[in-house]
Amino acid sequence: MRPVRGAARAMLSAIFVANGAHAIINPDPLVPRAKRVTDRVSPLIEKVPAQLPTDARTLVRVNGAVQAVAGLLLATGRGSRGAAAVLAGTLVPTTLAGHAFWEHDDPAERRTQQIHFLKNIGLLGGLLLAVADTEGRPSLRYRTGRFVGDRRRSIKRGVRAARRDARIAVKSASVGRHLPG
Repeated sequence: MRPVRGAARAMLSAIFVANGAHAIINPDPLVPRAKRVTDRVSPLIEKVPAQLPTDARTLVRVNGAVQAVAGLLLATGRGSRGAAAVLAGTLVPTTLAGHAFWEHDDPAERRTQQIHFLKNIGLLGGLLLAVADTEGRPSLRYRTGRFVGDRRRSIKRGVRAARRDARIAVKSASVGRHLPG
């Protein structure tokens, strides 16, 4: 199953690496559509104490860099669950900015944007599966539950053994009092 996972991760990440690299190199065609989201996000970014960029062009490039790096991490299997979560987080505003099909009056353009919107929803589903994929190993929740259960059983065994030893000690003491001598 490992080769299938590796191939699936590479195929899923390819669009993010390619589009991310394109956004870094040539962000200008993406800026007008990105302004739909960046104009709403910029006031929130300005409230952050650190000096973060607020102009749409820089934000498009930053988003492209994040997608390219996270896509490469996902493709190589290094931190793939975290990379998939980051890609899922960047995909939502990208989809809303780039494929707002409900804003188009032309039926052909509306249909094209709707197809791209649904494609991105499908990519989001694949990314969420990658986030949840433990590669066949038990999840952290399962392992934690198992650890707690093992500790409880161990404690119960220890308590039973202590009670048994105490009963034996009490019986030994009472037998010792009844012996002559």
